[in-house]
Amino acid sequence: MDTTTIDQLSQHVGRQVGITGWLYNSRSSGKIAFLIVRDGTGMCQCVVEKSAVPEDVFERAAGLTQESSLRVEGAVKQEPRAPGGYEIHAVNVQRIAPSVDYPITPKPHGIDFLMRNRHLHLRSRRPWAIMRIRHTVIHAIRRFFDGRGFILVDTPILTPSAGEGASTLFEVDYFGEPVYLAQTGQLYSEATIMAHRRVYCFGPTFRAEKSKTRRHLTEFWMVEPEIAFIDLDELMALAEDFVCAIVEAVLADRREELKMLERDTAPLETLKRPFARISYSQAVDMLRGPVAQEFLTAELQRLQERMSQMQADIRKLEGELANARKPHQQDTLTRRIQEIREELADVQEQAQHIPEHMEIVKGFRWGDDLGGADETVISRTHDRPVFVHHYPREAKAFYMKLEPQDQGKTVRNFDLLAPEGYGEIIGGSMREDDLDALLGRIREMGMNPEHYAWYLDLRQYGSVPHGGFGLGVERTVAWVCGLRHIRETIPFPRMLGKVYP
Repeated sequence: MDTTTIDQLSQHVGRQVGITGWLYNSRSSGKIAFLIVRDGTGMCQCVVEKSAVPEDVFERAAGLTQESSLRVEGAVKQEPRAPGGYEIHAVNVQRIAPSVDYPITPKPHGIDFLMRNRHLHLRSRRPWAIMRIRHTVIHAIRRFFDGRGFILVDTPILTPSAGEGASTLFEVDYFGEPVYLAQTGQLYSEATIMAHRRVYCFGPTFRAEKSKTRRHLTEFWMVEPEIAFIDLDELMALAEDFVCAIVEAVLADRREELKMLERDTAPLETLKRPFARISYSQAVDMLRGPVAQEFLTAELQRLQERMSQMQADIRKLEGELANARKPHQQDTLTRRIQEIREELADVQEQAQHIPEHMEIVKGFRWGDDLGGADETVISRTHDRPVFVHHYPREAKAFYMKLEPQDQGKTVRNFDLLAPEGYGEIIGGSMREDDLDALLGRIREMGMNPEHYAWYLDLRQYGSVPHGGFGLGVERTVAWVCGLRHIRETIPFPRMLGKVYP
């Protein structure tokens, strides 16, 4: 008898096989037991008929508890109604190890409970689907750059100075000397392009922002390509191709997972080049003008209508729950009510902030950086990703190339905003390649040039025009999956005040 995995069952129809895994859920009528088994590659329904197996096998199958590990042997049959489209008619069931009082039951649980039990929650269908999509995103990232002549260069996680704002550094004691967890690998990648021309680094980055928004993590993964002999338009074109390649890979390989998440794939299906491009100044005009006010007014009305609908749905489901008699029906209705209530709380919070934001955008000052709510307005008023380029020098990092055509008022940079209100997923720029200009920027921002001596060296020995960008994996996964909160996109999220498990 062959041992196989659930994702390979289609190749074994009509044959006897064995699978190993964990019991996800089960039900029994006394004469037949239905075991939903997961093995890491998928889920499968295993049917155990009392009349078809020895008595001890049926008793063992019917007595299995949630998340017990097991082996099931039997014939594979095609069954469109079953999870995955196939089921096993069991002739033998063996328990490998028991699971006693597994805490994440089929009944609903709040997000705080699930995050505290994240080490177990990862076994559930939703995080399982998200992690597989995340894997495909990461694979697509590596394949894209490896296929275009880039060299992977690993950059330090411990650094002696800031790559971005000093206020978001995590300090670490390094044998009595203060060093910091890396905010970016970019500065080191700028050194390696002088050896390899086209490089990328890919690893964890750390930002000590005291923010609790749905878009922020203190530890996240970022891929950062850096390219010698490139200009800003070419850099944006590369970012465009890159994002399209990621989305195409997910649509090709993870449609079933997207379906599990109930993700509307239409916005991903219609993603195409060219992306929209607007300057920072145009973005400011949009925020100050009638476009933003009209959008926010319509958004408030949409949210209010959505709240009314959800409240009506809750009342309807509560009525059905009062009349439900079967335990599985009660569990399903209770879980759905809990899900709607959590979504309702989120929508209510969004709606509460809109009147305030309407006033803020009216007085948006040229020179301020765009906030998350501002990015939402801009991205939601476009039907595709949008580049916002040429930000004010005061709002951006010291290493960004000044724009000579406006006397250095702006920098040659861009942020790429994902559609559907997901905001920035890429930030990039041309790097300042002139030694004197870079020194001036470092001093202008009150930084010590001695801390960047090696970085300044790069401008003395064969400096060239160069640029790069960084893409946040978690924000990209959130957008592709259609998730409201970034905490779902990484196996063990690190957020303000949350470092367990």
